[in-house]
Amino acid sequence: MKYNTLIFASFLLFSIQIFGQVYTEKIVGKKNEQLKDSLKVEKYPYALPIWGEKVAQKGYKLPYSAGLSVNYFWQESEIEINGLEVGFNNGPQFNLDEIVRFDKSTVEAGALTIRPDVWLLPFLNVYGILGRGTSTTKINAGIWIPDADNNWSQIASFNTKANFDITTFGIGLTPTIGIGGGWLALDMNMSWSDVSALDKPAFSYVFGPRLGKTFKLNKTDENIAVWVGGFRVHIAGDTDGNINLSDVLELDGAQAKVDNGFEKVAENQTKVDNWWNALTPAQQANPVNAAKHNTANRALETAGNFLTTIDGALSTADSSTVQYSLQKRPKDMWNFIVGTQYQYNKHIMFRFEAGFLGSRTQFLGGLQYRFGL
Repeated sequence: MKYNTLIFASFLLFSIQIFGQVYTEKIVGKKNEQLKDSLKVEKYPYALPIWGEKVAQKGYKLPYSAGLSVNYFWQESEIEINGLEVGFNNGPQFNLDEIVRFDKSTVEAGALTIRPDVWLLPFLNVYGILGRGTSTTKINAGIWIPDADNNWSQIASFNTKANFDITTFGIGLTPTIGIGGGWLALDMNMSWSDVSALDKPAFSYVFGPRLGKTFKLNKTDENIAVWVGGFRVHIAGDTDGNINLSDVLELDGAQAKVDNGFEKVAENQTKVDNWWNALTPAQQANPVNAAKHNTANRALETAGNFLTTIDGALSTADSSTVQYSLQKRPKDMWNFIVGTQYQYNKHIMFRFEAGFLGSRTQFLGGLQYRFGL
């Protein structure tokens, strides 16, 4: 069976961090006394950030107050799910946690985003996110049932790959502080990703602390920055959807797989019944044997009922629908970040960043243009 469209939207992990490495910097050091003195007497020409002139006159160098970035973001991450429930034609849903097992399911996503931003306060940047992208989900899973000895065996397996388009929008803020070229930034954002197969947009929250150093180059306002940090992502756990059966099952050969599943369930049920009937009343009263019997019967009943429902839905496959719900989470909440930015002047910056370690790998490249507002 092919569960790709059923599951792919639920594995959504399209979490974007669009941090722009500019900051309000405290000017220190004897060699910078002239710059510091000029800031104290120079009239600040822009409306933003709030209190910009007061902060500049205290010896802080401010970036241009507004900016527009274009970024490309790519990420691959492993996902874990539970609480999987599936139903057909708006009928009762079956909890499949006990009989469905997933093995290293991954999501690969790429997006092109636009990020407008303003410095609302001298040490607080606020920005928006608007992006379009694609995502590919790869799933390896199987249906498992027990026998009389509580040995579980796989009666069906599926390896799927699905592609789909995503529209993402969000908001974020970045508190920062910089002194003498060293700086700390705490980027955080909330985003919503719209996928047609989901009942509502998928929510994610990203937090990314970074610690860096900026090095001046030969030209005025030309510099290069390097940083290290972390990337933490949280995605909303509950996902619900409603799709066509023809998008869930490969109809060619589906009936044969269902019939084969019926045979294996019936075979294992016979083994369980024979084992249980061969026990003495005292052995049946043993809590270990009773638990083994109940677990086997419950799993086999779930598998049988699920197959029966699929069998009925196949008779009207062209018009049948599938309803599902599940809970999902990233396999690892955190990964490590390294990055760099080349600033050609106060208007133009090029940024590159990579994330790795754990079960998530990511890359970001961007171009930023800044101006006064």
